[in-house]
Amino acid sequence: MMQKLLFFQSLWAMERRHTDGHERSLAENIAMIAEAGFDGVSAHYTKRADVRTLDEALRGTGLGIEGVCFPRTVEDLRLPLELAAEYPVRHINLQPDIRLRRVEDCLPLLDGWMALAERAGIPVFIETHRDRMTTDLFFTLDLLDSRPDLPLLADLSHFLVGREFAFPVEEENHALIRRILQNARAFHGRVASREQVQIEISFPHHRPWLDLFLNWWDDGFRHWRANAAEDAELVFTCELGPKPYAITGRDGNDTTDRWAEALMLRQEVRALWR
Repeated sequence: MMQKLLFFQSLWAMERRHTDGHERSLAENIAMIAEAGFDGVSAHYTKRADVRTLDEALRGTGLGIEGVCFPRTVEDLRLPLELAAEYPVRHINLQPDIRLRRVEDCLPLLDGWMALAERAGIPVFIETHRDRMTTDLFFTLDLLDSRPDLPLLADLSHFLVGREFAFPVEEENHALIRRILQNARAFHGRVASREQVQIEISFPHHRPWLDLFLNWWDDGFRHWRANAAEDAELVFTCELGPKPYAITGRDGNDTTDRWAEALMLRQEVRALWR
């Protein structure tokens, strides 16, 4: 028995959004992901027809699924959980699509979602994400003070750009991120700078930011490994998003090949895990 790191690829990140107007089909994207040796995909679990189409496209590939949803109420989680029971997932990635200003107003929602997840027997992780309940690092830490066991899906890019940490990052800010990482049950992989939510990791001058994230992920992995079962599996999703996440040039297109960078990111993180 051995703990494993599984690499998933975001289907949203497979969108080209190129000025030539060409988009690959779902089947083409799935084939690329499978042939590249990924373990699964991250996809929306909000519409039955879309999930059924995804299930058909994934048949025979052996790829797992991270189901993403954006509930605003406790009841909004019921359909994603029903779909996840019918079309099994590794976990549900819940982006809480509500912006409440008081922690005490958030707790009934979090408790309701966790109760539904427990009854369904399906892991549900709360993503750290801008323009969501978890948009702010300090507010999210306050949530953890009230619910210390809340399972998070850590996308640290949002906190870095949201808080605009100066570089080099001060120990005080590292400590805040480490507190988030203690609750991380899965990860979304994207590298930010203090000004941009997604920078080109293949550019040599961005290496310091990539190293910063690798160090944070290393901390998160170490904490997870110390607390997870001997045969547990951790999901790391490569999520280099299309424009406007991706920085574009004068021609309106990506300045780098995001697919090549996703493979580069996987290589760096795999070396970290080993």
